[in-house]
Amino acid sequence: MTVNPQDYVQHLAGLLQSIPDDPGIPEAAELFTRALTKGGVVHAFGSGHSEAVAMEIAGRAGGLVPTNRLALRDIVLYGGAPREELDRYDLERDPDVAHAILRHAPVQDGDLFVIISNSGVNGVVVELATLVKQRGHDLIAITSRAHSAVAASRHPSGRKLADLADVVLDNRAPYGDAVLPLPDGGAVGAVSTITSALLAQLVVAHTVRDLLAAGQVPPIYLSANVPEGDAHNLKLEARYEGRIRRGA
Repeated sequence: MTVNPQDYVQHLAGLLQSIPDDPGIPEAAELFTRALTKGGVVHAFGSGHSEAVAMEIAGRAGGLVPTNRLALRDIVLYGGAPREELDRYDLERDPDVAHAILRHAPVQDGDLFVIISNSGVNGVVVELATLVKQRGHDLIAITSRAHSAVAASRHPSGRKLADLADVVLDNRAPYGDAVLPLPDGGAVGAVSTITSALLAQLVVAHTVRDLLAAGQVPPIYLSANVPEGDAHNLKLEARYEGRIRRGA
């Protein structure tokens, strides 16, 4: 048995072709549109590699301005926890961390949440999802239904992210995420970051289409590396002062 990189490309291409047909995409866009129309902000959270998908949603060129990224390091940056907390191997499994993240987040009524987790079973994501729903917010999950279906929950409730979300977007990743088997076991070639990023971008595109159809001007970032990009972006960000964080 050998590892053929072209097999990875072909496998990934098949997954990507199926994603635009996900019925959850227009449903998620409806929640985005409703929140933004009412002046809300979209908060995106992912730990580990899933943070890359949160970055697709919050604060990037071609994306929506009223977006805010939550992260594990918020407990240090905004919550005053010691830096060493971020070295804990079990940090994303600790439900208490979700309370600390949300306690210091600039959240208001009517804001929308997107939580990204391939497995959907770790304590932080399940507890954060639980708190979000208890507080009356709409919640979109980006997760692997295949992995989540067979993985045991690491939350005391026994629940998983997909159990709590109003809309679940399936990233189509297999159990274990990687798709190219190795001769001695295991696999290489993870797909969840790429497929989840496509889901996130499609939700944004659908949202922008819906805002335009309603006669609204979507608040969209320009690249900071084009002329007048900074001025354009700062003007739009000023509308959401104190509600969106940029930088770390």
